[in-house]
Amino acid sequence: MYFQFIRYRKIFYLFSATLVILAIASIFVFGLRLGIDFTGGSSLSVTYKNNPPSFKAINEKLKDLDLGEIILQKTGDRGIILKAKTFKQNDKEILKRLESLGEIEQDSVSFRAIGPAVGQELKRKTNIVVLLALLAILIYIAFSFRKVARPVNSSVYGTAGLIALFHDVLIPLGILVVLGKYYQVELSIPIITAFLTIFGYSVNDSVVVFDRIRENLLKSRGTSFDITVEKSLNQTLARSFNTSLTTLIVLFAIFLFGGETLKYFSLTLILGISFGTYSSIFLASPLLVSYWQFKSNKKAKVTK
Repeated sequence: MYFQFIRYRKIFYLFSATLVILAIASIFVFGLRLGIDFTGGSSLSVTYKNNPPSFKAINEKLKDLDLGEIILQKTGDRGIILKAKTFKQNDKEILKRLESLGEIEQDSVSFRAIGPAVGQELKRKTNIVVLLALLAILIYIAFSFRKVARPVNSSVYGTAGLIALFHDVLIPLGILVVLGKYYQVELSIPIITAFLTIFGYSVNDSVVVFDRIRENLLKSRGTSFDITVEKSLNQTLARSFNTSLTTLIVLFAIFLFGGETLKYFSLTLILGISFGTYSSIFLASPLLVSYWQFKSNKKAKVTK
C-alpha cells in the first residue's frame, strides 16, 4: 500500500492547526491548574474500609474550617485525596471529621505539605529544564543534519521538528487544561516528567523519518524532493506505528490498572506519543516539502 502523504498535506495541516488553536484557546480561557508541587499547599490521603463518602458530604463536613478552595480526588475504589492551599494546622481535625463519615484504614493516612517558597523554586527549575531540553533538541537536529544542504538545509529540518514538537505538547496540554476545569486535574511533577518524555519521543519519531529522507536523497540524486519525501514516509510508516503501538499498549495498561497516582501521568504520555507519531508522518516531513515548493516558486518568479 502506497499512501500519498504529500498530496493531502493541506488537510493534515488544517486538522493539526484546528487542534492547536483549540488547545491554546482552552489554556487562555481556563488557565493552567497547577498542583501543590508548584503553588504550595497541603494534601491528605486516606482510604476507607468500605465505600467512601461523597464529595458533597466531605465538603459539608469541612466547610466551617475555612480551608479555602478544596480539591477532592478519588484514588482507586475507596481512597480519597484532599488538597487545599493550607490546612492551617487543622489536619488532625480534618482527619477526625473524615473518620466521622466512615471507618478509615489507619495505615493509609498520608499527610503532605509544601511551602510556597518550595513551590516557586520547583516552578523555576521546571522552566529551566524545559528550556534546556528544547535548546538541546534544536542543537541535536541541526548537528545531525549539518551535511544536508540541498534542496533544504539543516535549519529547515530543525524548524520542522520543533513545530511538530510544539504540536505534540500543546494538544495534550490543552486536553489536560479542559480536564482540570471539569475534573480538577492538576499539573504536577509527574505530568511535567511525562511532557519531557514526550519531547524525546516526538523528536525521535521525526528524526527517524528525516534520516530516511537523507538516505534516499543520497541514493536517488536527481529525483524530485517531494517524491523522495513521500517514498521515505511510506518506508518508515510501519516502523513508526508499530513502535508507538507497543509503547501505547503498556501505557494503557498503566492507565487502567496503575492506580490514581499514575493515571494522568500515563494519559499524558498516551496523548503525547499518539500525536507525536501522527506529526512525524503527517506534519513534520510534509512541512519540508511545503518549504521546498515555496522556495522553488519564489526562485522561479525571480528568474522570470
